[in-house]
Amino acid sequence: MPPNDPVHVDARGMKCPWPALRAARAMRAAHAVTVETDDPNAARELEALTRQHGWQFIATTTHRFELMRSCQGQPAPDPAA
Repeated sequence: MPPNDPVHVDARGMKCPWPALRAARAMRAAHAVTVETDDPNAARELEALTRQHGWQFIATTTHRFELMRSCQGQPAPDPAA
Protein backbone atom coordinates (compact mmCIF):
# COMPACT_ATOMS: atom_id res chain seq x y z
CA MET A 1 0.00 0.00 0.00
CA PRO A 2 1.43 3.41 -0.92
CA PRO A 3 2.24 5.54 2.15
CA ASN A 4 -0.43 8.17 1.40
CA ASP A 5 -3.33 5.72 0.97
CA PRO A 6 -5.74 5.87 3.90
CA VAL A 7 -5.89 2.96 6.33
CA HIS A 8 -9.38 1.48 6.60
CA VAL A 9 -10.85 0.76 10.03
CA ASP A 10 -13.96 -1.43 10.04
CA ALA A 11 -15.60 -0.63 13.37
CA ARG A 12 -19.08 -1.90 12.51
CA GLY A 13 -20.66 -3.60 15.49
CA MET A 14 -18.42 -1.72 17.95
CA LYS A 15 -19.86 0.78 20.40
CA CYS A 16 -18.06 3.94 21.47
CA PRO A 17 -15.37 4.48 22.47
CA TRP A 18 -14.01 1.58 20.35
CA PRO A 19 -14.34 3.20 16.89
CA ALA A 20 -12.42 6.26 18.11
CA LEU A 21 -9.81 4.12 19.86
CA ARG A 22 -9.27 2.03 16.74
CA ALA A 23 -9.00 5.17 14.60
CA ALA A 24 -6.47 6.75 16.98
CA ARG A 25 -4.40 3.58 16.92
CA ALA A 26 -4.44 3.48 13.10
CA MET A 27 -3.41 7.14 12.92
CA ARG A 28 -0.19 6.36 14.83
CA ALA A 29 1.39 5.22 11.56
CA ALA A 30 -0.89 6.72 8.92
CA HIS A 31 -1.57 10.11 7.37
CA ALA A 32 -5.24 9.29 6.82
CA VAL A 33 -7.81 6.80 8.10
CA THR A 34 -11.28 5.93 6.91
CA VAL A 35 -13.62 4.59 9.58
CA GLU A 36 -16.75 2.62 8.88
CA THR A 37 -19.06 2.36 11.88
CA ASP A 38 -22.72 1.85 12.68
CA ASP A 39 -22.63 3.41 16.16
CA PRO A 40 -24.72 6.62 16.09
CA ASN A 41 -22.38 8.26 18.64
CA ALA A 42 -19.22 7.58 16.65
CA ALA A 43 -19.36 10.77 14.56
CA ARG A 44 -19.28 12.94 17.68
CA GLU A 45 -16.47 10.89 19.24
CA LEU A 46 -14.37 10.86 16.06
CA GLU A 47 -14.82 14.58 15.55
CA ALA A 48 -13.69 15.23 19.13
CA LEU A 49 -10.65 13.02 18.56
CA THR A 50 -9.66 14.99 15.46
CA ARG A 51 -10.04 18.32 17.26
CA GLN A 52 -7.88 17.06 20.12
CA HIS A 53 -5.06 16.11 17.75
CA GLY A 54 -5.43 18.90 15.19
CA TRP A 55 -6.50 16.51 12.42
CA GLN A 56 -9.15 17.06 9.76
CA PHE A 57 -12.53 15.31 10.03
CA ILE A 58 -14.83 14.58 7.09
CA ALA A 59 -18.14 12.72 7.30
CA THR A 60 -18.45 11.14 3.86
CA THR A 61 -21.72 9.37 4.76
CA THR A 62 -23.63 8.79 8.00
CA HIS A 63 -21.53 5.66 8.62
CA ARG A 64 -18.18 6.47 6.98
CA PHE A 65 -15.68 9.06 8.13
CA GLU A 66 -12.23 10.26 7.13
CA LEU A 67 -9.55 11.47 9.52
CA MET A 68 -6.48 13.16 8.06
CA ARG A 69 -3.42 14.89 9.37
CA SER A 70 -3.45 18.52 8.35
CA CYS A 71 -0.71 19.81 6.06
CA GLN A 72 0.63 21.96 8.91
CA GLY A 73 0.49 19.08 11.41
CA GLN A 74 3.26 16.75 12.40
CA PRO A 75 4.16 13.99 9.95
CA ALA A 76 3.15 10.44 10.76
CA PRO A 77 5.74 8.72 12.92
CA ASP A 78 7.92 6.11 11.31
CA PRO A 79 6.39 2.74 12.33
CA ALA A 80 9.82 1.12 12.07
CA ALA A 81 11.27 3.47 14.69
